Amino acid sequence: MQNKERFLDANIPDDMAATIRPRTLSDFIGHESLKQNLSVFVSGARSRREAMDHVLLYGPPGLGKTTLAHIVANELGTNFRATAAPMLTKQGDLAAILTALEPMDVLFIDEIHRLPTAIEEVLYSAMEDFKLDIMLGEGPSAKSVRIDLPPFTLVGATTRSGLLSTPLRDRFGIPMRLEFYEPEELMKIVKRGAKIMQLEMTEDGAMEIAKRSRGTPRIAGRLLRRVRDFALNKAVTADIADMALTRLEVDNSGLDLMDRRYLTCIALKYGGGPVGAETLCAALSEERDTIEEIIEPYLMQLGLVMRTPRGRVLSQAGYRHLGMAAPKNMVQPDLLENLK
Repeated sequence: MQNKERFLDANIPDDMAATIRPRTLSDFIGHESLKQNLSVFVSGARSRREAMDHVLLYGPPGLGKTTLAHIVANELGTNFRATAAPMLTKQGDLAAILTALEPMDVLFIDEIHRLPTAIEEVLYSAMEDFKLDIMLGEGPSAKSVRIDLPPFTLVGATTRSGLLSTPLRDRFGIPMRLEFYEPEELMKIVKRGAKIMQLEMTEDGAMEIAKRSRGTPRIAGRLLRRVRDFALNKAVTADIADMALTRLEVDNSGLDLMDRRYLTCIALKYGGGPVGAETLCAALSEERDTIEEIIEPYLMQLGLVMRTPRGRVLSQAGYRHLGMAAPKNMVQPDLLENLK
């Protein structure tokens, strides 16, 4: 099973995503400090009638980076242009997008850590000086051309900020990290989504979905749609939500079948670890990126798995979640070893 087809982490938006997606900062739930700062930056740019400084949004997938980019453009009252870094393969691709921008427009580049080096070099002068330096032709007849660009705001989004080059990262004046949501915040998101869907829902029903959403609004929205199918035009209570999510194999902690396969593999096949990432990839028939970017972050947030220099180790909480007794001779990794 490919990770993009995985129920809980599919990155393909649903048909109703555009309807449920908030369009203003006041409608955006969670990240209060980030919202307050962003509101100040937007207000300052609008009062000065100039382009806002470039924004870098980073954090785990599904937390609202694309939504915030739309909100920035909406709050600034400008056009919104969007693309993804893997689509920009030639300098001409970037040049075509930049030259089509109007003054104060917002350009959103998703997965910006995947920009090719040649494209990234062109982006430097565009971000700093609003100038575009490109090469025309090849060989001895090639010449450099500088094109003036209108002032614009670049909003970059990435799930792996560590892969950004330092020169590119330093050109973003407003770096913002998005964290996992608390169940209370997710409950508000679920209730808002239910209201838009005209779905009757109780408080405990909304909290049941929120607790199993892995701290991620995107997953909360998907689970809400599936619970709606099981509700059959009835009010969604905690019992109905629990029945629906149990049939979808989502447990009380939000772990799905793939997560439990991962934990069970370490516990039963490798004695709780340590076990290397490559070994787990082979045992689970999954790619390393799938394990490191999709499965492990939430498991480590819950304290079920520890990532050590020697490999992955199942914690005592991990054994308890599986309903197993931890080995009596289980040795917790030295904390100082993790700092090496």
